[in-house]
Amino acid sequence: MSKNKNIVKNNKALSEGFDAHILVIRLSAMGDVAMTVPVLRTFRAAYPNVKITVLTRKFFEPIFSDIDNLEIYQADVEGKHKGIFGLSKLSKELRELGITAVADLHNVLRSNILKKFFALRGIKVIQIDKGRAEKKALTRSENKEFKQLKATHQRYADVFNRLGYPVDLEKHVFQEKTPLTPEILKLTENSTKKWLGIAPFAQYESKVYPLELMVEVIEKLDKEDTYEMFLFGGGKKEKDILNNIDSKYKNVINVAGKLSFEDELKLIGNLDVMLSMDSGNAHLAAMYGVPTITLWGVTHPFAGFMPFGQPMEHAILPNLAKYDQIPTSIYGNKVPAGYEEVMHTIKPEVIITSINNL
Repeated sequence: MSKNKNIVKNNKALSEGFDAHILVIRLSAMGDVAMTVPVLRTFRAAYPNVKITVLTRKFFEPIFSDIDNLEIYQADVEGKHKGIFGLSKLSKELRELGITAVADLHNVLRSNILKKFFALRGIKVIQIDKGRAEKKALTRSENKEFKQLKATHQRYADVFNRLGYPVDLEKHVFQEKTPLTPEILKLTENSTKKWLGIAPFAQYESKVYPLELMVEVIEKLDKEDTYEMFLFGGGKKEKDILNNIDSKYKNVINVAGKLSFEDELKLIGNLDVMLSMDSGNAHLAAMYGVPTITLWGVTHPFAGFMPFGQPMEHAILPNLAKYDQIPTSIYGNKVPAGYEEVMHTIKPEVIITSINNL
C-alpha cells in the first residue's frame, strides 16, 4: 500500500505537466546559497519541463526571485524541523510534494539524515563532492599542493550531471536588471554617478580589509566625485561603523538597515561595480553579472570560491611571497601566528586603480 501511495505522489509532477520534480538542498550560508543561482538558472533554461523546489531558509528566498518556475520550501531548522524527529517530519512534507530526485548541494549532517529518509522511500539522492582531501592539501602548511581546484559552481553542476541532467555553465545567461523600487530611489536620491557597492565585512576577521585602509579608499574615491558609494553590512556594530563613515563623505550612502533584503538585492543588481571581501556580498553581486572586485586575506581563489564569471584579475591578493602559507584555511577561520595582518600588504592605491579600470 505504502509503495503505491509513493508512486502516486511521485506522479504529482507528471500531473502538473512536468517530467520530473527535483528537490535542491542548500540551507546556508548566504554566499554558498547565492552560488547556486547561476547553476539553477542554467538548469532551468536547459530543462523547462523539470520542476525545481529549493529547500533553504526563509531569509534566503529573495535570492531566487528571478528564476521562473522555481519554488522555495522553507526549512525551519530551529523550530518544527529541529532534530531528527523534525527532519523526519520535514522529509514527509517534502515527499508529499511529489519529489522524484534530490540534489543535495550542502552535504551536511541535516541533509545526510534527510538522505536516509528519502532512501527508505526509494528516492534518489546525489550529494555534492566537496573535495575535502584536495582542499586539505591546498591549505596545509607543509607539502602544500598550491593549485586551482574545481569551482564550487561546477561542483554544484556536477550533482545535476550525476542525476542525469547535464548543466553547461558556459551557456549561462544573466537576467535583465530589475527595476528599482520607490524605496531604493529614495535612498539613492536618483544619483546619476557610477554606482559602487562596498561590502567591507566578512564572517572572519582574517578576511576583512583593515578599516582605516578601507576608509582611505573611500576618502580618495569621494574626492574623485565619480562614484556614488553604497555601503553594505549587517548587525548593530557594523551599522554603527557604516553610519559613521556615511556622515563624513558626500558620495557615501549607508544601506545597512535601510532597505529590505529583497530591495538590497535589487540595488546590488543595479551596481556598476562591487568591492567586497571574500564573502557573501561578492557572490550576491556576481550572480547578477556585476563586475566584482574581491579582497583576499588568508583564503585564496584556488579553493574554488571565486565569484561566478569573474576573471582572476578581479581578485586582489596580499603579498604571497611574504605569506607563503596562504591559503591557511578554506573559510578564513585558521590564522597562523604572524598572519594576522596579511591584508595590510594590499595598498589602497591598488584597489582604487582596479575600480577605476572597470
